[in-house]
Amino acid sequence: MGFILGAFEASIWTAISLFALVWIYSWAKGNLGSAKLAIIFAAIIVYLTFYQFPELVWLFVALFLFATFGKELFDRVYIFKP
Repeated sequence: MGFILGAFEASIWTAISLFALVWIYSWAKGNLGSAKLAIIFAAIIVYLTFYQFPELVWLFVALFLFATFGKELFDRVYIFKP
C-alpha cells in the first residue's frame, strides 16, 4: 500500500511541476520576449522551487489560485471598492 501512495505522490508532484513550468514559461515569454531566455528562466525557477525549496510549492499553488479565482472573489466581496 505504501508503494502505491508513494507512486501517486510522485505523479502528483511531477504533474504540478510540469504545469508550473508551462505557466512560468508562458508568462516569461510574454515579458522577456525571447523563447530561449524564457525556457531557461522557467527551468531555473521550477528547479529551485521544486527541488531546492519544496515548501515554496504551496506558495505557487496559492499564487495560481489567486490569479485564477482572486479577481472574481474580490469583486463579489467588495473589499477594494468604496
